[in-house]
Amino acid sequence: MSEPGGGLRGRVRQLAREVAKFGAVGGAGVFVNLGVFNVVRSTTEIPVVRASIIATLVAICFNYVGFRYFTYRDRDRSGRTRELTLFLAFSGAGLVIEHGILYAATYGFGWNTPLQNNVFKFLGIGIATLFRFWSYRTWVFRALPVQQAESLLERRRAGAGPEPVPDRAAR
Repeated sequence: MSEPGGGLRGRVRQLAREVAKFGAVGGAGVFVNLGVFNVVRSTTEIPVVRASIIATLVAICFNYVGFRYFTYRDRDRSGRTRELTLFLAFSGAGLVIEHGILYAATYGFGWNTPLQNNVFKFLGIGIATLFRFWSYRTWVFRALPVQQAESLLERRRAGAGPEPVPDRAAR
């Protein structure tokens, strides 16, 4: 008999939980992004794409905290500088995807009403989110080795809290 949560069914369930958590943080980040975007657009004379970049940068900061401490809290924590560097690099690539779409719609096709700006910003966020999900889970928030992840899960169930982060010198 297989272990509970093992096999294909367990992996699918785990991926579904990860997608749900990513979606919760990302959904809140979309509200932050669109909220800041619309406040900046309605209260300043900053051009559309620049206002959108400001909003995305605020959302990136918000999302990092949510991903690190909610979605991927059980992932490797030993290389925070590496993690943050990769997070910012992949977030920057997502920013280019998101704003390339908004830029093309606004300046390439002349679709520049507030409704059109929001539609194309939202579309850009959606496409960039697919890229971010893949890159964050693959490169930024690395999964712990199975033995270490099981140990962490057992400690949490016992109420002992997370294991201390191993010293880099001990590796």
